[in-house]
Order: sequence, then C-alpha cells, then structure tokens
Amino acid sequence: PRSTMDHQPKFFENLSGSGKAIGVLTSGGDAQGMNAAVRAVVRMGIYVKAKVYFIYEGYQGMVDGGDNIVEVSWESVSSILQVGGTVIGSARCKAFRTREGRLQAAYNLVQRGITNLCVIGGDGSLTGANLFREEWSGLLEELAQKGKIDEEAVKKYAYLNIVGMVGSIDNDFCGTDMTIGTDSALHRIIEVVDAIMTTAQSHQRTFVLEVMGRHCGYLALVSALACGADWVFIPEYPPEEGWEDSMCVKLSENRARKKRLNIIIVAEGAIDCHNKAITSEKVKDLVVQRLGFDTRVTILGHVQRGGTPSAFDRILASRMGVEAVLALLEATPDTPACVVSLSGNQSVRLPLMECVQMTQEVQKAMDEGRFVEAVRLRGRSFENNLNTYKLLSHKRPDAELPKTNFNVAVLNVGAPAAGMNAAVRAAVRVGITEGHKMFAVIDGFEGFARGKIKEISWGDVGGWTGQGGSILGTKRTLPAKYLEKIADQMRTNNINALMVIGGFEAYLGLLELSAAREKYDEFCVPMVMVPATVSNNVPGSDFSIGADTALNTITDTCDRIKQSASGTKRRVFIIETMGGYCGYLANMGALAAGADAAYIFEEQFDIRELQANVEHLTEKMKTSIQRGLVLRNENSNENYTTDFIYQLYSEEGKGVFDCRKNVLGHMQQGGAPSPFDRNFGTKISAKAMQWISKKLKETYRKGKVFANTDDSVCLLGMRRRNLVFQPVAELKNETDFVHRIPKEQWWLKLRPLMKILAKYKTSYDVSDSGQLEHVAMHSPKEAETGAI
Repeated sequence: PRSTMDHQPKFFENLSGSGKAIGVLTSGGDAQGMNAAVRAVVRMGIYVKAKVYFIYEGYQGMVDGGDNIVEVSWESVSSILQVGGTVIGSARCKAFRTREGRLQAAYNLVQRGITNLCVIGGDGSLTGANLFREEWSGLLEELAQKGKIDEEAVKKYAYLNIVGMVGSIDNDFCGTDMTIGTDSALHRIIEVVDAIMTTAQSHQRTFVLEVMGRHCGYLALVSALACGADWVFIPEYPPEEGWEDSMCVKLSENRARKKRLNIIIVAEGAIDCHNKAITSEKVKDLVVQRLGFDTRVTILGHVQRGGTPSAFDRILASRMGVEAVLALLEATPDTPACVVSLSGNQSVRLPLMECVQMTQEVQKAMDEGRFVEAVRLRGRSFENNLNTYKLLSHKRPDAELPKTNFNVAVLNVGAPAAGMNAAVRAAVRVGITEGHKMFAVIDGFEGFARGKIKEISWGDVGGWTGQGGSILGTKRTLPAKYLEKIADQMRTNNINALMVIGGFEAYLGLLELSAAREKYDEFCVPMVMVPATVSNNVPGSDFSIGADTALNTITDTCDRIKQSASGTKRRVFIIETMGGYCGYLANMGALAAGADAAYIFEEQFDIRELQANVEHLTEKMKTSIQRGLVLRNENSNENYTTDFIYQLYSEEGKGVFDCRKNVLGHMQQGGAPSPFDRNFGTKISAKAMQWISKKLKETYRKGKVFANTDDSVCLLGMRRRNLVFQPVAELKNETDFVHRIPKEQWWLKLRPLMKILAKYKTSYDVSDSGQLEHVAMHSPKEAETGAI
C-alpha cells in the first residue's frame, strides 16, 4: 500500500453526482450498523448533489415499487446512527429470483431514473444484485418491446452500477476483515458470557453456549478467545476422532485445578469430522453423563443481531458508506460490480464476484471434508485466531514442555487500559508454552525497583481476559531514576527478557533502558513493547489496546446525552474527552456518535471557527433536528477550554438553544474490555512473546543472553494492514515528544468524514481510494488484527 507521503492528494470536488440518482437498500438478515451505512450513503450522496432514494423492504420493495421507493432528504437519516437493525426494512424476496420480478424492479427504477444501486447485505443479496446488473440492458430492451418505456429511456439508462457493502453478523464473507455487524454481535455475546461467568462461579457450573454461525465459526472462535473458553466447536475445524474423551479429560483437569467454571462455545453449524452436527444439547448430555457436572445450555439466538451498534461498527459503516458513493460516482460501464471492504484500517474495493466465489469455495471445501483448506480460505486473520486459541486454551503436561532456562518478566506501565490483563494472560501462557519461566512485575518500573516481582503460572492468569484495568498494577513512573535498582533486580532474578505493556510512558521507558545499556549489561536483553493506552498516541501503531473500549464508553454516553437533548429540544451538549494532546478519541467518538463538531489539538481552530460552528448549530435548530453535540479533546487548546466554549456557545446561542457541558473523565479508562481489545490484546501479546523467544535464541552466547543492537528493543504495532516490529530508536523521528503524539496519524484522514456527515463543506482526500484490487492479491482478511 502507498504511504501518505508519496502522492499528491486528489479531492473529490470534481466528482459531482448531479444528475445521478442512487438507490440504497438493505437485504437479507439485519445487522447492527446497517443504519449507519444507510445514513452515510444518503448524506454523502446529497453532499455530492446526487438524488438519493430509500428502497424499503429490500428487493421486495424494489419489485413492488410505489411508496417503497422514496426520495430522501438530509433529515431523513437523522437519529438512526445509534439504532440497531435497519430502519428501511429487509425481506427475503422470492419474486426477485424470477426474471419477471427483476423486470418489474427494473421498470420501477427506470421510472425514477435510478441507475446506481448501493446494496447492504450478505453474499446472497450481493449475488442477486450482480445478476440484475448483468441482465439490465436485456430487461430494458424487453420493457421497450412491451411499450412500457421508450427508446430514449433505454439509451439514457443503459447501464446499472452496483456497489455492495457486506452487512452480516457472521463475518462469513471473504475479502473483508470485518463485515458490518460482526463487532456488535461479539459485544452481545461477551456481555452474556460475562454475566454467566459470575453466576456459574457461584455454583461450580459448566455452561454450553450456542452462538450464531451456520456456515462460519468466526463469532464462536473470537468469543472463545475473548473469554478464555475451555472448548470451542466450529464448522471449519471439526474436532479429531475421540474428541469426547479429550474434552472430558480437559474439563475434569480444570475442575481439579479449582477452576469453578467451564465454558464451552458451540457455533450453530458445528460438525464433527464426518460432517455430522454437534449440537449444544449433545455436548451438554455428554458432560452430564460422563462427568456428572451441573451443566446448563444457553442459546443466544437473535439477541446477537440486536442492540445498538458498537463504535467500531458505526465507524466502519460510515467509512464504507462514503466509499460506496465515491465508487458509484467513479464507476464506468466497464467497472465490475464491487464491494467496499476493510483491510487492516484501510477501505478497499474488490470485485464482487471474486469475493462471492471465494466465499463459496470455503463452503465447498467444508462439504468435501477439506477442513485445512477451509481454514486457509477464510484468510490469515481467521487462521491466526484459531492458532492463538489453540496455543492459549490448553496447557500441555509439564513433562512435554520444552525447558529453555530463560526468565521473562512482564510489566504494565502508564495509565490503566482495558485489555491489559488479556495481554498479560497471553504473554504468560505463550511464554510457558515456549518453555520460559514467567515473572510478573507489580506496579510498573517503580515496583520493579522495589523488588515487587514474582513467578507467575498458567493457572494464575485464568479468567483475566474479561477483567478491566490492570491486575498487575501500573504506574506512570519512568525508569531513569531507578536504573541501578532495576538492574539489581534483573540480576537477582536473572531476567533475560522484558515485555512491557503500556502507553507513551512505556515507550519512553524502553528508550531510557536502551540508552542505559552502555552502563548496565543487565539491560542488554531483548525488550518488546505492546501499546496499551486509551489515548491511542503511541508512535508506530495505528491502534492501542484500550482505545476501543474507551471509544465505546464515549459513544454510549453520547447516545444517552443525545436522547436527553432531543427530549428537551434545542439543546447543545459540549463533551470533553480524554487523550492528552491526541485527538483520536474526540475525533472517532464524534464520528461514531454523529457529533456536529470535534475540537482537537492536531487541527488548530480559532474564534472564527467557533463562531462558524455556533452559526451552523443555529441553522440546524431551524430544522427538525433540534439538538447538537460537540466533542472537545482535553488538551485541544489551552485558552479555548471546555468552560470557555460552553460560555461562548451559551452566550451566542441565547434565545435559540441552551447549553450543557459534560467532562467524561476517568470512566473512559474503566469498564470491562470490549471484544476488540480482548482479542487485539491477546493476539498482539502472543506474537510479541514469540518474538522474544526468537530473540533469546539469537542472542544466547556462551551461557548468557547478550543483546545490544537497536533491533533487540522493539515496539510491536499495527501498521495499515500488518503487525510489525519496529526498533524504538527508529521511532524517535516519528515522535512529537513535547505533545506525546506521533507526527503523522492515519485517522486524521477521516476528519472530513465527520464534517461531511454533519453537513459542513470540506474537502476529502480520495487518493487512497478508487483502486480496484483483486481478492487473491491481498489474500483475504490479510490484516492480522485489522479487524479483530
């Protein structure tokens, strides 16, 4: 992928949609986030001066026509961003499967001049759209022969352009890391698992949880990873012969280790290696008959489809919606139907039929019992989830573990962030699997200096994935003033490698330790940092553990505040978010909550801009949407404080709207970690520990570890589409140390999206979009954690 440095931005001002008509429909099963996608399509469409139509009830509405196809305005999509499901309805449609039905649908579209369709649905809905597109000119010819339309219309509406977005909670579509709705479905599952855990522990119970996924085990696999389930059944990877015995042995071993609860997750489409169904009831009966454990079955069902969309899904759907409109504007008669999808944190366009074919290949491989192939076809992200789960869920007997005689210490540094504990658990378990002795350092570098260090075992970290905050304790103190004491502790405990999980202080800490190598040999060991901070301000990584949870907290709070504001009418709320000088939370929170403005340090603002925002809100109060939401990052400007902005808005808005302010504070650091943070923390930390093992082998000479090169002190970060190890010394040039932020931040490119969706005139750099890629080229789901 090209970096932002090597091209001139091109803007879409010259991409006018005037004269174009876009129809948007949702089809197939509903998914949270579909409304956010619809909202983005409508607003972006209107922004580029196209006409936009709702097609109600999916393809059924297209066939029935009449009131089902309606032109919409800006206000039509107000207040739908936070609503689950789809407000324009979805239906299975038999009529559209017949040529007669499609003929009628074509007639209804031509009547309104719609030749651009945006379809949000699963692979069935998108395949239907592609067939419709291929038949389009034939359908128009037939309508002309029947005298329903004239030759002029046949010429004028000769081509149908189609762009798809995949809305499906199962994440079963090849070519995208995440489908719209998957992250929210994981939120529902994890909420249930967290609730069950508390009751199950009171009673020493076994719970069998059945989650959706008739053909795809993604939800089951990721929720098993995120809650540390004892066993998981998925269609792509059936258990080996004799699994019944192995599962019962494992459950009873866990019970013997005083583990009070067992969780088994079953995907609804789970099968054994003879393609026979494995049902949740069957699993329960097995446990009861063989072990006599008190066992309960919970079938989650449609709960997983419901509820409000997560912050991740809202941002994903908003980005996809805007990208879909751009793709329609740029489409030519020769452009194949494409899907807009996500790879890492980038939106890409892929040929629709390539993705559909690949998705069908997976099913074919499963039907024919080629399960290794099925997992491979699901893509790298799926494969990684599976391998990580296998690595972390089952402890090999001590006799089978390798013995390296290396001691590895893990510590948390900086402010607490949700997901830190999941990262520590993964580090400890992978370390033990690799044959190291693992040590936990309590209270960061300060605790290290005081000798607060102890060996930590496999069982000690059981149940840690769902715990918020930092169980090990964390402090912001940097190591510089304790170098000698820390070196003593490294020597006393014979520590051969360090894994630091934390934020900007952790990064500074590693820079200080590597600088101290000249004086202290004890620091000549491999060291790796895993970024964990709600501020998401660590150089070298697009995402940090904890930022997603904080974003969800902000989004939930904004939803409640918007609800209160729309109850009172004509009220503007000003909300202050955390993040130090980094505007990530304010900017992405504003995008996810549908705010009117977000003030951040990275984009200077002055009194004129504040004035323009007040005028914008005054205009808005004249419409049917009589509420406003403004986010401000805590350090965005030392003079324009939250109080100042509140007073300015109150004064200027007198008689038109009144104002309230809210400082969210430390609740953004707390709470149970989101599925994304549990999973990201688990996978990135497991990868970091494998790097440590490799470095230990490379730097072991004559009975001791000695590492003093730059590449032995690294930060593991998510960069665009990949997880990469970068020496901290090299990241110095990318860092603004005064403001503790990276000099370049990828999310600033999304700033215009928020403004466009809030009806501001702005220019949007589209130079990264517009290239149609091929599925095989970036083997589907290439990003290891791009989505989770």
